[in-house]
Amino acid sequence: MTGGRRSRHVVVAVLLALSFLGGCAAGEVDRSAAATSATTTSASSTAVATTAVSTTERTGAAPTSTAPLPTAPPPAVAPPTTVDRTTVVDGIPPVPDGPATALVDRLVMADPSAPEEYRRAAFGSGWDYDPTTGCNTRELVLAEESGPGLVVDDRCRPVAGSWTSIYDGMVTSDAADLEIDHVVPLAEAWRTGAATWTAERREAFANDLDDPGTLVAVSSRSNRSKQDSTPAGWLPDSVEGRCWFVEDWVRVKYRWGLTVAPDEKVAITQVLAGC
Repeated sequence: MTGGRRSRHVVVAVLLALSFLGGCAAGEVDRSAAATSATTTSASSTAVATTAVSTTERTGAAPTSTAPLPTAPPPAVAPPTTVDRTTVVDGIPPVPDGPATALVDRLVMADPSAPEEYRRAAFGSGWDYDPTTGCNTRELVLAEESGPGLVVDDRCRPVAGSWTSIYDGMVTSDAADLEIDHVVPLAEAWRTGAATWTAERREAFANDLDDPGTLVAVSSRSNRSKQDSTPAGWLPDSVEGRCWFVEDWVRVKYRWGLTVAPDEKVAITQVLAGC
């Protein structure tokens, strides 16, 4: 169940490059017209150059080349890439390999607790933004999870595409119908270990693009139904959706060293037994 969503950086780079090429297709007509104009100008310049050659030949001066100067190609539009993660906090472990079932017994069990109440601001002010590419975390997740027909504008906002919410199967062509969900909710992460992290580590968790299982584009209805529940209190409607959700849940919790409650581990084990 995990093979199709494990290459977010590669997939996003390719999809965004293709979508930018598609979005720029409409500009080809204008560029063709400009090229025609440039050709006409070039022809005129050649005629002038030929006249100049005849003059220099009569006077004995060195001949001037009659070849027209090459026309510079139109400037290329560089497609955006993923947000640069090289400056993310040191000490974040790599995405674990292997099935989620092999990680369940390695999770630390403990009752959820935190020294103070959860605050969203503790995980940063929102989605990370890369001013070089104009892409933020939400836009990159939407690009990676879109089906055929993805088109993004010059600010990296998806203006066309197709998405299926893995939680409830909703299909849409409008990115505004989707919310980006933290598979392990920030409030749950706070209660199970993140409260003791540095602010930089919490922000890295909230914007993690290294593991496609951390963030997922889903319908607003399913995201609000889930809220900050664990698998003991909420599961997607379909069996396939439950398997995706629980597998990703286990991998995220293991990778970031977050604990699991006893009833949570029971629910995880039961779901994985049917996957």
